[in-house]
Amino acid sequence: MTEAVDTTTHTEAPSASRRGRDARRAARVQRGGVSIPYITRNIPLTEVLSEEAMQIIEHNAETLLEEIGLEFRDYPRAIELLKGAGCDIKGERVRFPRGLARKLIQTAPQQYTQHARNSERSVVIGGNNTVFAPNYGSPFVHDLDKGRRYGTIEDFRNFVKMAYANPYVHHSGGTVCEPVDLPVNKRHLEMVYAHMRLSDKPFMGSVTAPERAQDTVDMAKILFGEDFIQQNTVCTSLINANSPMVWDNTMLGAADVYAQNNQACIITPFILSGAMSPVTVAGTLTQVLAEVLAGISFLQLVRPGAPAIFGTFVSTLSMQSGAPTFGTPEAALCIYGAGQLARRMKLPFRSGGSLCASKIPDAQAAYESANTLLPAMFGGVNFMLHSAGWLEGGLSASYEKFVMDFDQLGAMHVLAKGVDMSENGQAMDAFHQVEPGGHFLGCAHTQANFETAFYRSTVADNNSVEQWEAEGKQDAAQRANKIWKKTLADYEAPAIDPGTDEALRDFIERKKASMPDAMY
Repeated sequence: MTEAVDTTTHTEAPSASRRGRDARRAARVQRGGVSIPYITRNIPLTEVLSEEAMQIIEHNAETLLEEIGLEFRDYPRAIELLKGAGCDIKGERVRFPRGLARKLIQTAPQQYTQHARNSERSVVIGGNNTVFAPNYGSPFVHDLDKGRRYGTIEDFRNFVKMAYANPYVHHSGGTVCEPVDLPVNKRHLEMVYAHMRLSDKPFMGSVTAPERAQDTVDMAKILFGEDFIQQNTVCTSLINANSPMVWDNTMLGAADVYAQNNQACIITPFILSGAMSPVTVAGTLTQVLAEVLAGISFLQLVRPGAPAIFGTFVSTLSMQSGAPTFGTPEAALCIYGAGQLARRMKLPFRSGGSLCASKIPDAQAAYESANTLLPAMFGGVNFMLHSAGWLEGGLSASYEKFVMDFDQLGAMHVLAKGVDMSENGQAMDAFHQVEPGGHFLGCAHTQANFETAFYRSTVADNNSVEQWEAEGKQDAAQRANKIWKKTLADYEAPAIDPGTDEALRDFIERKKASMPDAMY
């Protein structure tokens, strides 16, 4: 779509029918205080690798680990731990004897519970479960009113509120956007606090420096209690490899802090195939497996049993321009294949999301996002980061796309349930109630099920063209624009113990006062 979006406010009073439709749409969106459990999938997985193919990829990954190795840069503690475990060390290059990494990761749990401060919001990550978390890491934000701009702490808080208010998002996420109006060395405090105070869903911690990870842990101790977090996981945080084949001191330091404190890490090779991995699916999966095995091995040496997720972020490049591309078939194959490898390693799996390269929430954004979201669902993703809001290759977090993606996540809940084969699902009563040539609209079975029979979109317009024209010819993004504004207007913060809140604010203010502002 290349035409400018018309955001003109119409002064005519809306018709009664339109007001009714808007109210019903808003009611479907505003279930946010309602707790809908994370998904437990009842549909088959798609697997693209044969047993022989998986054995080849495992063999090749072990060869990478043994013959080429990875660099663990500027983090002597990692070198010391890995050397003690039997790795061959030359400088910062670490080579794993064949089979060692596979042995070391065996202490990582197959699944774990991430506890939320509201126990009804806690999630189980692994097995047949899928947990949706919103956008992560965007320095810019976008909406139809103000266009593209740098993110602020107000935007960050708005996105946390929106994720809290939506029933189909199970996790508050982490850096939903980058609040560039706050000092770099202090913004993490307000970000983590926003997740703790404005939502009662699970959240992610800061990873931009080891001391910021420690601040997250210390704030979690205030919220949950120190003894509780040493025995339970309350934070899941994103640790990215510097692909190809490098773990740097920033990520290793943050991972070290979280593992020491029994908090989960998503060990994720961040790969744009063709630049940061080979151009082939098999070659990329080989590298992904090697980097994950090395990263989780380190976690288990820090603390055996520390929760870890087998992560992968794989997209492709335009071989003509070098620009990242999303929603490609090769990326989907990598999701399917990585899911198989994660299950083979007996680890929870992270990938997917609603990824796109489009600059606005248009048809390109929708197609590319669907082409990542669906493979993630069918590929068995357990923790789906970037499930809502992603735009412009992750550079922007979009208010409207948050709403549009939320809508699709609702549809995924229904899809994942599979086919209802209960007595009601078989619907034999309906066949006895309707004569040949009749219709099912008025029969008792339909009347008993019509409220829940089909997923009803919160964004789509299914009315006649005449109704659509009378209501302003709005597209999906314009409808989403109204929805996010109403969501924020109706938002109510979850309750929190005043003493706990005061202790969190005291911790934050003392930390801020202890250091000068830094913008790097």
